[in-house]
Amino acid sequence: MPFVLDASVSASWALADEYSPLAESAQNQLREDFAVVPRIWWYEIRNLLVVNERRLRITADHSATFLRLLSSYPIRFEPTEDEQDVLRIARQYRLSFYDAAYLSVAAGSLLPLATLDRNLQSAAESAGIPLFA
Repeated sequence: MPFVLDASVSASWALADEYSPLAESAQNQLREDFAVVPRIWWYEIRNLLVVNERRLRITADHSATFLRLLSSYPIRFEPTEDEQDVLRIARQYRLSFYDAAYLSVAAGSLLPLATLDRNLQSAAESAGIPLFA
C-alpha cells in the first residue's frame, strides 16, 4: 500500500546509527509501492545531510550516494498543499508547519503516515489518520 513518507523515516536511511525497524519496513515497501511527500521533504532531506556533514557524521560523498539512492525510489511529491489547512493542522495539533504538511498530505490522500516523530504520530492518531506499521 502506498504511504506518506516523513523526513524522520528518510533520515534513518541516511544515518546508519539511527536504524529503525519501521524505517526499514518503509524502505522495503518502496520496492512494491510508492510514497507521497509534501514539497518540504526535499529541503528537509538536504538540510539533514548538510547538517550531518558539518557534524562529521557523514561525508559529502555519502550524501551524494544517498541522494542517488533516494532518486531511485518511487517517491511522488504532492503537487499542491493547502496553506490554510496546514496552518489549521499546525495550530490544532501544536505541530511545526513542516510536520503539519505531512499530516495534511496524509489526510488529503487517505494514506497511512510513516513517521518516527512522536508528536506527529500522536497528532495522526488524534486526527484518525492511520500510521504506517
